[in-house]
Amino acid sequence: MKSYSVDIREKIVAAHLEKKISIRKVANIFSVSKSLVQKLVKQQKLEGNLQSKPRGKPQFSHLTNADTELRELVESHPDATLIELCELFADLTGNSVGRSAMCRALQKLGLNRKKKQSGVPKRGQREF
Repeated sequence: MKSYSVDIREKIVAAHLEKKISIRKVANIFSVSKSLVQKLVKQQKLEGNLQSKPRGKPQFSHLTNADTELRELVESHPDATLIELCELFADLTGNSVGRSAMCRALQKLGLNRKKKQSGVPKRGQREF
């Protein structure tokens, strides 16, 4: 559902505060819920504005500013799996991260986790 415009929010709050209309009547006039009117009045009193707040939780990762730590881990443990890197990172920093977060962070840094096959011929190829 889209948020209400600042204009309609101001009209709702003005109707209650300036015209001294009850919250229930304001809700009926503007066809909104009583709790919305209460929320807007409270927001106006506390924050002084009626801007809508951003939706959802902010995304935070412990890997955001850990570029040097990740490079050092991969350098010192080149054969480590993603799970092992997660454990090593947790031991190093005290912050645990998931396997998918570790994978995304390594991809952003350009650190490829695929291993080269060393000396093992592929099926159908002869070893010289």
